[in-house]
Amino acid sequence: MTKLNNTLIQREISIFRTSVNSKCDVKNLKPLLDYLVGAGKWNFDLEDSEKILRINNFPSMNNFISREINKLGFECVEIF
Repeated sequence: MTKLNNTLIQREISIFRTSVNSKCDVKNLKPLLDYLVGAGKWNFDLEDSEKILRINNFPSMNNFISREINKLGFECVEIF
């Protein structure tokens, strides 16, 4: 939890559908995700047909994270 102007902001688990297909792809995204979200606060489920990315982050960052992953050539769409 973070407090900003007396407003409590909580991290939440957010889920994204991606086009990440391999452990090599995950390895290439690791530096970005570790920097943006934090080491150990994200994971991929490559066995799922939608190649799910789960992050424990502030929801206000979701669009930014998705755009940054897209810039690297991967599809990344938040699932609501």
